[in-house]
Amino acid sequence: MIPVGISNRHIHVSEEDLFALFGEHYDLTNLKDLSQPGEFAAKETVTIAGPKGQISKVRILGPVRQATQLEISMSDSILLGIPAPIRMSGDLAGTPGIEIIGPQGSVKLNQGVIIAKRHIHMTPEDAKNFGVKDQEVVCVKTSGIRSLIFDQVAIRVSDQFSLEMHLDIDEANAAGLRNGDRVELIDLKVTELQLV
Repeated sequence: MIPVGISNRHIHVSEEDLFALFGEHYDLTNLKDLSQPGEFAAKETVTIAGPKGQISKVRILGPVRQATQLEISMSDSILLGIPAPIRMSGDLAGTPGIEIIGPQGSVKLNQGVIIAKRHIHMTPEDAKNFGVKDQEVVCVKTSGIRSLIFDQVAIRVSDQFSLEMHLDIDEANAAGLRNGDRVELIDLKVTELQLV
C-alpha cells in the first residue's frame, strides 16, 4: 500500500524571480517540512493572474529551483483562463505563462504553468519491492465509497525520494481521498473483446 500526498496549487520559484517578487537577497521562510526530503512549504505566498481571473495566497514551495514552475489543478486552469497541459514536473517547454504578483514586484512568465501528472515517488528499494522501474506507467486502485482506478500513473525513482503517490486536489476529491490515505498498485489486465 502506498500513502497519498495531495497537492493544492503551489509554485516553485527561481532565485531571480524570488528576488523580483520579495526583494534582493530574500530567503524563503520554512513554514513546514514536506514528505519529500529537503522540500518545504514556505511562509511566503503570491498572487497569480491569468486572462480570466486571479488566485491569491498561492503557497511557495522551497527550496528555490532553476526555473519557476506553477502547478495548478484543472479547475484552476479554467478559473484563470490558461490552457495548462498535464506534464511531469520540470517539463516546461511549450507551456503557457502567467503573471506572478508579490509584495515587492511582479514577474511575467513566458512559460511554466502545468497541471502535474499524477505520479508515485519511490526509492530504488521501493521500486524493486513493487517490481517497477523509473518512468514506468502503472494503475493504482483506491478504496472507500468513491473508490476508483487511476490509470497513467508515472513512477519516479530516486534515492532522494520517500514513498508517496502525488495527486492534485481535483483528483483526490473525485476519489474521496485525504492526505495519508493508502492506495494499491495493481496489475490491470485488459482483455480485448472479439466480435463474432
